[in-house]
Amino acid sequence: MSVIKPPIDDLLEKTDNNRFLLAALSSKRACDINNMLRGQHSRVLQVQEIDDITIALSGKDTISMAMEELVDGDISYDHDSYEAALGHTKAVGTE
Repeated sequence: MSVIKPPIDDLLEKTDNNRFLLAALSSKRACDINNMLRGQHSRVLQVQEIDDITIALSGKDTISMAMEELVDGDISYDHDSYEAALGHTKAVGTE
C-alpha cells in the first residue's frame, strides 16, 4: 500500500520532512476519527453487522481521511512544543 493522494511530498512538507511525526499525527487523528464514527454507529441501528464501520459510514479509511486533513491544514502541530518535548529546546515560559 502506498500513499498516492495526497502526495507524500505534500504530507512531509506539513511535518518538516519528519516521517515519524507524519505517522504519529496521522495515526492519532485516524484513531480520533474512528472513535467518532463508532460513536455515531452506536446511534445508527441499520448498520449493526458491518466489520469496518468507518468505511461503511464515510466511504474512506480513517488514515486517508487524516492525511487529507493534514495536507489541507485542518490539523497541525505546535513546532515549538514538539521540539521541547524531544528535548531539543526549552519549552516556552520555562526559563
